[in-house]
Amino acid sequence: MNARPSAPETSQSPLREGETPALPDGGFNGGRTMATITARKRIWGWYFFDWASQPYNTLMLTFIFGPYFAQTATNALVEGGMAVDAAKAQAQAYWGYGLTVAGICIALLAPVLGAVADSTGKRMPWIWLFSVLYVIGSAALWWTAPQGFSVVWALFFFGIGLIGMEFATIFTNSYLPELDPDPAERGRISGSGWAFGYLGGLVALIAMLLLFQAGENGKTMAGLSPLLGLDPETKADTRIVGPLSAVWYALFMIPFFLYIRDNPSAPKSGVNLGQALRDLMQTLRNLPRHPSLMAYLGSSMFYRDALNGMYTFGGIYALGVLNWSIRDIGIFGILAVLSGAVFCWVGGRVDRRIGPMPVIVFCCVTLIVTAILIISLTPTSVMWIAVPDGSAAPDIAFFIAGALIGAAGGALQASSRNMLTYQGNPERMTEAFGLYALSGKATSFLAPALIAITSDMTGSQRLGITPVVGLFIIGLILLAWVKRDGDFAK
Repeated sequence: MNARPSAPETSQSPLREGETPALPDGGFNGGRTMATITARKRIWGWYFFDWASQPYNTLMLTFIFGPYFAQTATNALVEGGMAVDAAKAQAQAYWGYGLTVAGICIALLAPVLGAVADSTGKRMPWIWLFSVLYVIGSAALWWTAPQGFSVVWALFFFGIGLIGMEFATIFTNSYLPELDPDPAERGRISGSGWAFGYLGGLVALIAMLLLFQAGENGKTMAGLSPLLGLDPETKADTRIVGPLSAVWYALFMIPFFLYIRDNPSAPKSGVNLGQALRDLMQTLRNLPRHPSLMAYLGSSMFYRDALNGMYTFGGIYALGVLNWSIRDIGIFGILAVLSGAVFCWVGGRVDRRIGPMPVIVFCCVTLIVTAILIISLTPTSVMWIAVPDGSAAPDIAFFIAGALIGAAGGALQASSRNMLTYQGNPERMTEAFGLYALSGKATSFLAPALIAITSDMTGSQRLGITPVVGLFIIGLILLAWVKRDGDFAK
């Protein structure tokens, strides 16, 4: 394996125990000096972003608010005279179109903002800005009661929070190369961070189900009335997921802001959008000279889009096809997130031993098989084989699929994040993660749009999921042109 180039002078070298750099940090870090921050604290501070932000994926996107949106929109459509099955497909389409719009916004802005951050040497102010969007967008979802429910406003505020989460992720990911100069160790750190994030999502989901989300009997899984006197009749016990995610993020981002610093020796120029755009255009023009990076961006564009489609529509699928309740979906989520946490940690160790590429390939193949399993499920069949009415086999099969999605999806994302540190230019790493976000979001509308269009055309939620299989296959094919150590290795 070729040695990776050392971190550039504009990137802060990782701190080891006992090292005390002399330069103080300024700006958005409370006046603390870097001399007080050890390497261990920096790594744990970085981990806490994953812990803080994961509930937006776990509670909001997949297991609680997404299904709630679909259920509420479906009921509104049925009340308007639409047939039940058509209403379910239409609600799934609305969700897909909303995510499509958010994805386009992220795709257009991600590489530009990454270039601006690299040009100014400042990432922390952007993380503060997008953290505010995360909190505002998620908290505002409290005002999505079924009475007077607005599809447009629900999707608008959800999109604001999603944009905040995605952009904050771009900038926090770009700190990864600075946490350890050894690429193998970065694989372990990335996997452990993703596992820690999954654990945070799991704790938040369990708290939601035990303390707030009521079942048909009006009680939570712990046998309690929803805390704070939340009324299940107005779905307040479900809508609380928005404010809960906002408070969770604000609280658990504190370690990140305490221990992560922009490099104090980096250039302190102001925001020069013109220069940032010129740098970005130069990078884009040079992409054909770096075929491994270009192939990896293309590959990850498709397989991450497919994975996001599975995450985004999994809970909605269970609600509409298997007739699960939101609490059933929450239990399903616990299993998926728990398997994700375990296998992110395992995948990080495998990544450290053999590199990220084998992990990525194995996970993509696993997810293709899982997607086919999901498409085959109906209340009366598994893998297109009929089962007796009332059989638990379809439900069991979907639980297995959830565990596989959590395990393979988590490990895939962690290793993909580390893979970019091999493929990107070390001197323009935030921009590289901006391009990575662009590749993930340039077609992030594709899976939701294809699912939405297919759902509309077929009138079937189950058939609407089929496009994800093709996206995974395209991603796998493009990996054939990706070099293990990238184009910048020396």
